Amino acid sequence: MSMVRHRAASARVLTGFVVAATLFTAGCSGDSGDSASTTRTPRPVTTTTTQTPTGPIALTVDVSNMQYSPADATVKVGETVTWKFSDKAPHNVQGIGDKAMGLNSPIIDRGEWSYTFTQPGTYRYMCTLHPDMRGTITVLV
Repeated sequence: MSMVRHRAASARVLTGFVVAATLFTAGCSGDSGDSASTTRTPRPVTTTTTQTPTGPIALTVDVSNMQYSPADATVKVGETVTWKFSDKAPHNVQGIGDKAMGLNSPIIDRGEWSYTFTQPGTYRYMCTLHPDMRGTITVLV
């Protein structure tokens, strides 16, 4: 009989440790606010997303096989680049640096997203989910 009580007590102690560890981990989210919060991973977009282009479509960049293709391209001011997403993993287009601040697509696994370039310059971008995926659009007058 005493062995049964010992096992039940051990199970309660183990459960208490698991609960305490879970609460401690949730409270260590790095938030400096007064209340503890948990970090949630955003779910990727699974629907087709299309931004209406304002200029003629000059280029389509394929997003597949964990890369942008072509990775580097040149267009003229007023032309639109469309990124066509068709990979097994979700991706996005996020501008790098001040010049490319407008490049900011949602996370997409299938569909298209377009951006019309209105200023000349070099626009570098990447996938925030896969930082090795990078590309550059050069916009000429």
